[in-house]
Order: sequence, then structure tokens, then C-alpha cells
Amino acid sequence: MTAAIVLRTHGGPEVLTLEEVVVGAPGPGEVLIRQTAVGVNFHDCYVRSGLYRTLPLPGIPGIEAVGVVEALGPGVEGFQVGQRVGYVTGAYGGYAERRILPASVAVALPDTLGDVAAASLLLKGLTACMLLRRVYAVKAGDTILVHAAAGGVGQLLCRWARHLGATVIGTAGSPGKAAIAREAGATEVIPYREGGFADAVMSLTEGRGVDAVYDAVGRDTFAESLKSLAYCGALVNYGQASGPVEPVAPAALGARSNSLSRPVVFHYLRDRASLEAMATEVFAAVAGGVLRAETGLQLPLAAAGEAHAALEARATTGAAVLIP
Repeated sequence: MTAAIVLRTHGGPEVLTLEEVVVGAPGPGEVLIRQTAVGVNFHDCYVRSGLYRTLPLPGIPGIEAVGVVEALGPGVEGFQVGQRVGYVTGAYGGYAERRILPASVAVALPDTLGDVAAASLLLKGLTACMLLRRVYAVKAGDTILVHAAAGGVGQLLCRWARHLGATVIGTAGSPGKAAIAREAGATEVIPYREGGFADAVMSLTEGRGVDAVYDAVGRDTFAESLKSLAYCGALVNYGQASGPVEPVAPAALGARSNSLSRPVVFHYLRDRASLEAMATEVFAAVAGGVLRAETGLQLPLAAAGEAHAALEARATTGAAVLIP
């Protein structure tokens, strides 16, 4: 038996309850992990609320965590008992003290990256790698717009894009968050909650617009994000913190030959080679001082609902982590 947060019905943060569940022994190709730090993401909030119906109920939410291998199932190679690993998985089950995990989704962690830092960074770092290196490959001389630039992914995007030689314009919801975005590498920061930020973007770029917009806010920012693009610019919608975006007619992209994508990080981690390649890029960026973990909220596993409430209130900067 182990303690886990179980979701039995969709609803507010209060529906997340701590229960005892059966773990069992790892089967072929699986490992048993004692988890030491669990990442909390907006994806988890969408699952809990019912916006995403991807976790059969009752179920254990959570898509990333860090821990120590306690047992190996038959046929597992490349890992050993006592090894520190992290993982990202669309199969859920992260909000627990212990869990069974397919070894194919686990990655060995560098000794220089602590457990809380790794749980703060792994999924967000892989997401930033996907966005900046795969979906739209940012290059020197580009100008990009990063929404929620003080958030966990937002700060990584600012730091990495700046390192690649791009000019970064950020948006933030408060003066305090604007200061964090600037420290992370944003040259200018726009208060997006006041609306009309496309005019500010066009003014900052002398009417040209930006080469790419990275938008995890969704409904509240989508239309203005599209207006902010340069000719042949890319709008990358990778989240919907303010709600889902209304359907868009393809003709809406034609004014400036823009492109629109809705990437999902799990799709970029479908095979072992892709996972290892992206994880290697992220760990190298951390080792080189390009990226760093920013943990804004750290709570015990039993307080998962509190962590969700803080995320949904946009009251956090950096990452949120649960400690089993």
C-alpha cells in the first residue's frame, strides 16, 4: 500500500483526496519508484476540472515526478535499484508516494540536479525544448512573444530564446511578475491582462510583428496573439489557462501567411530516441547555465488541492512541486 491523491469526480481543488492504494510489484519492462518530488502542472488542473477527460475515474492524476528505483521488473535494462530517475507520462499516476512505471519513459538524472529542481524542470524543460527547437526553431535575430513569461515554462522560454540570440518580448499579469520576466531575459514586458497588447507589440517592433508567439493562456490572448505576428510568423498555442480557444477559420491566417500549431509534448516523446535526445538537450542547457529550475511553491502531497488553487489563481511564479 502507498499514499496517493485519488480523483473520483471532476470538480474544484477540494475533490483531490489522499487515500491508501495498492502498488504491487513491477511486471515485465516496469520499475517500482519511490517518489521524492512530484511536479504540478496546469494539465493536472484541466484533468481535475474535467476540461480534459483523459484520466479514467477513479484515478491518480499527475504526469511527472522524480524518485528512486526500488525494484526492477523482468527484462528491464539500463537502470538499477537505488538510481535516481525522472519521468513524464500521459498515463498519469504521478501524485503518489510510490508507483509502477514503464522503464521506457524514465530518464536517469544528472547528479548535479536535485530532486525538487528536477521535478520543477523536467516537463517544463522538455516543453521548452519542443517549442523552441522543434515546433518553431528559434534562431539568432528572431523576435518572439512569450505569454505568461514569469511562469514555469515562460521563464525557460525567455532564457533559452535569449541564449539562442532572439529578442524576447514577454507578457505578465503584475509588476512583480514583469520584473521576474525581465530577469529571465525578456527585453520588454507587456501587461497582457489590460488587453490590446498587439498594438504594443507592433510599436516595439516598428510595425513588423514577431516571428513567433508562444501562447499558453488561450482564449483571452489568442486573437491579439494572431494580430501580433509578422508575415509568415507562427502562433504556437500550447495551453489554455484562460479557457479553450474558439474554432478558427483557416482564412484568418491568410492576412500575413501565418501558421498555427497546437503541440502536445507527449507526441514529441513517443519513442525512446526522441525522449533521450530532448532530455539530453535540456540537461545540457542546465549544465551550461542557460536554464535553471525556479520552484515557486513547494507543498506536501496531501496539499495537492492547495497547489491547484494557487495555479488557477495565477498566484505562483516558477514551478509548483509536491513532496510525498
